[in-house]
Amino acid sequence: MNPTISLMKNHRSVRRFTDQAISEEELRTIIDAGRAASSWKNFQSYSIILIRSQAKKEAIYQLVPQEAILQADTFLLFVGDLNRAQKGVALHTEDFYPAGPENLLISSVDASLAAQNTLLAAESLGYGGVIIGLVRYAAKEIGQLVNLPAYTYPIFGMALGKPAQENAVKPRLPYDSIVFSEEYQEQEAEIIEDYDQVQAAYAGQRAPSSWSERLAQQFGEPANQASQNYLKDQKLL
Repeated sequence: MNPTISLMKNHRSVRRFTDQAISEEELRTIIDAGRAASSWKNFQSYSIILIRSQAKKEAIYQLVPQEAILQADTFLLFVGDLNRAQKGVALHTEDFYPAGPENLLISSVDASLAAQNTLLAAESLGYGGVIIGLVRYAAKEIGQLVNLPAYTYPIFGMALGKPAQENAVKPRLPYDSIVFSEEYQEQEAEIIEDYDQVQAAYAGQRAPSSWSERLAQQFGEPANQASQNYLKDQKLL
């Protein structure tokens, strides 16, 4: 185990922060490390909206009531961005076809890789953070708040700051439940039931519902339509 792997394996989401600021130099270093992540054909099909003013953080909190947004020194909004692609395409042809799942995957994966790099870089400097995907549930309002143009959409936010408290590392599914040799191995519900017990032992009273109950809450009812509607408005679906 080397320091990099140790840092990665000790990741935990941080939702409570002190008042300590991230310096401008450190923040630039963190984001530049994030931007060094792999990217499909080096298109870098994402943008990052850097939000440090308390007024803007409060405006986002009104749309996405997560306390970490208010407490964080910095809130980063990761945006799927094919607006630059449109301008590049226009240099060569009038045809532009941004809509559809493949291009959404390109921009979403690019942003996700950059975000994971960003968070790891922040953790390496003693900071912490949490990914906030609920910004998608207020996609239209968030888009208006940060003036997103056509062919862009909010994917998730990241609250960053100096941890005020840190929980134990959250247990993951067993290795053999995630990693398969040569081909996919479908498993029985027993794997889920066993992991419910692991999560219950970890979370105690902090989690009123089991892991599988949270799966049911997410995937057992129709998906929230905010992202889909906004993607249509932005000419991406």
